[in-house]
Amino acid sequence: MLTHGATVWCSEKDVGLGKSLLREIDRGLACSRVGIVLVTPALLISLAAEGIADKELSALLATDRVIPVAHGTTFDALRDVSPLLASRSGLNSADSSLADVAAKIAAASAALTAPPL
Repeated sequence: MLTHGATVWCSEKDVGLGKSLLREIDRGLACSRVGIVLVTPALLISLAAEGIADKELSALLATDRVIPVAHGTTFDALRDVSPLLASRSGLNSADSSLADVAAKIAAASAALTAPPL
């Protein structure tokens, strides 16, 4: 999928039938320049259960390439489950339209992946 000039990979949607979910997520993370974490009430529950989302988050937190986006929840609620992710500068869909959030992510992604001067 191409959005705002970026190729987007979504782990749950882009894993082919019969493929190992964990292996495909691992490949996706290895090839990603930026990771967007959509922080929803369902993600907070998943992180607390230490499932696949927790493993993805651990890999992303090991980099400086993660942008959290709160949607339907708050960074305060995230802080209760993942203080490390909540400490990252991010966006909240309650403060901006989804179009504005996408544009800000695209700009941040371009800045993160631009070659050093």
